[in-house]
Amino acid sequence: MTEAAPLSLCAREPHVPADRLVAEMVPPPRFDAVRFATYLPDPNQPSQTEAVRVLEGFAAGLDGAPAGGARRGLFGFGRGRAAKAPAGPRGVYLDGGYGVGKTHLLASLWHATPAEPARKAFGTFVELTNLVGALGFQKTVETLSGHRLLCIDEFELDDPGDTVLVSTLLGRLVDAGVALAATSNTLPGKLGEGRFAAADFLREIQGLSAHFRALRIDGEDYRHRGLPEAPAPFTDEQVTQAAHATENASLDAFPQLLDHLAKVHPSRYGALTDGLGAVCLTGVRPVPDQSTALRLVVLADRLYDREVPVLASGAPFDRLFSEEMLNGGYRKKYFRAISRLTALARDAKGLVQES
Repeated sequence: MTEAAPLSLCAREPHVPADRLVAEMVPPPRFDAVRFATYLPDPNQPSQTEAVRVLEGFAAGLDGAPAGGARRGLFGFGRGRAAKAPAGPRGVYLDGGYGVGKTHLLASLWHATPAEPARKAFGTFVELTNLVGALGFQKTVETLSGHRLLCIDEFELDDPGDTVLVSTLLGRLVDAGVALAATSNTLPGKLGEGRFAAADFLREIQGLSAHFRALRIDGEDYRHRGLPEAPAPFTDEQVTQAAHATENASLDAFPQLLDHLAKVHPSRYGALTDGLGAVCLTGVRPVPDQSTALRLVVLADRLYDREVPVLASGAPFDRLFSEEMLNGGYRKKYFRAISRLTALARDAKGLVQES
């Protein structure tokens, strides 16, 4: 195999123009080909089959009528009626643990909705808030108001400012006739719990909850269901050798990468990974603080979305976060990151040549 000089994430400082942010509001590569028919419900978890049934009906109810025009009844079902603010929720909210296929279902809903791609949007919560920052609030409302559907993955409210911002934005979009769908590990009435003074923002949180019908999806993490344990970390030498032997691989020391992530807005982490064939990390160790840990979670999500294998030396990924973190308000984010990084480590195992 021809060796190539590896790339470095730490050398990248991407700048993403606002028009690219809007154009890229589609399901990421990992979920580009998923459909309801490719979702495999666990026969022991009837809530998974029920979620597919409800979402298929929801998609069928979004018949592509112009936003702000004639609307159907609750959740898009029923007879059309004159345009006015809907009396009930105008969206669905997929709640469940990590690895039960919520993003698969959300992307399937996007694909199944009978509207051209430019009339439906798919993005993570952090990408949505960054879009507001790039375009401004009113321009974001105008840009998304003509859509039939807005899908928000990884719906999280990590600070009071985001709570008010998103509550107001979604309220404006619902008034314009936009249907909503979201995934999270937290029920909409519990958003923000354990992370900031949720009681102080109860009105806004309850306002968000009113936009959604919650669908609980039970089950175990499909990424590890019946699969062998993730490979143990490799040596620095093995990781470095693999980085040189793998096309478009990056090679970075983990502590330096964590420092670099603090200099790049999380909404640009997708662009940070553009064109990568693999991410190789040496010296993985537990993250030192919560802010760093949350940035790492976003990077893990973007690597998983883009199906980029991760090869690492040092501490195993289940040691990244302290017990305090895993028991705190962000614990579901951290468990999701461990799950996804473990899957990517399994994907990267073949990059190491057997000696």
